Order: sequence, then C-alpha cells, then structure tokens
Amino acid sequence: MKQIKTLFIAAIFILGASQTINAQAKTAHVDVSEIMTKMPAMLDAQKQLDKLSTTYDADYKKMVEEYQAKLKKYEAEAATVTEAVNTERSKEVQDMQKRIVDFRDNAQKELQQKESDIVKPLMEKVRASIQKVGKAKGFQYVLDGSSLLLADGPNLTIDVKKDLGF
Repeated sequence: MKQIKTLFIAAIFILGASQTINAQAKTAHVDVSEIMTKMPAMLDAQKQLDKLSTTYDADYKKMVEEYQAKLKKYEAEAATVTEAVNTERSKEVQDMQKRIVDFRDNAQKELQQKESDIVKPLMEKVRASIQKVGKAKGFQYVLDGSSLLLADGPNLTIDVKKDLGF
C-alpha cells in the first residue's frame, strides 16, 4: 500500500512537471525589428522616404538661402531707403520666416504620415506571418524578442523570414 502511495505521488509530480514543460514549450519569440529592417519591401520604402526627405531638405535649404540673401540685402540698404520701405521689408522678412517654419513643419508631418502609410501594411503582413508560423509550430504565445530581457526559448525569426520570402 505504501508503494502505491509513493508511485501515485511520483506520478503526480511527473505529470505536474510535464505540464510545466508543455506550458514553456508553447511560448516562442521573434525579433520583429530585425525582420522589419531586413524586409525587402521595407528597404524599398526606406529608399522612398529618403528620396522624399532629400527633396524636402533641398527645398528647405533653397528657401533659407533666399531668406538669408534677402535679409542681407535689406540690412545693407536699410540706411538708404525710407522708413515705409523698411517697414514693408521687415514684414516681408517675417512672412518669409513664417513660410519657412510652416514648410518645415508640414514637411515633417508629411514624412511621418508617408512613413505611417508605408509601414502599417508591412507590419500587418509581418504580424500575420508571425501568427501563421506560430500556430503552425503549435505555439500559443509569440513574444517580440527585441524587448525581452531573456529570450531562451524557441526563436521563430528565421521561420517568419522564410514565410515572408526573404
């Protein structure tokens, strides 16, 4: 009778340990940032954004150069023109400053919106792939490994990359 109790207790511990092992085996991790930075569609999107940013930068620099040239000219001529002309020029310079600031702010907003418009569908594609690979491999949870302090479990990054075709 004592042996049956001992076997019964041992069986309970073994079942408990196997449940713990199974629970751990159902969690994996994936490095989303690595996938996103190496994804060909994301690389193309980054090139698009860089090109747009370069265009905005060139336009901004041109506006600033025009502003500086006009300011320099007006300062040099300030003593030789009437007060009314100086007042008008001052107003024109302030308007130019406002246009430059507005252009910079709008350019930043447009770049952020463009980035959001490009990245959102790519993130959805990556998320769907992670879910597909995780379910196919029998995992209940797939965590983003880039934010984990310890990621010792199965890594699905390579499998997700293969699923996405790169």
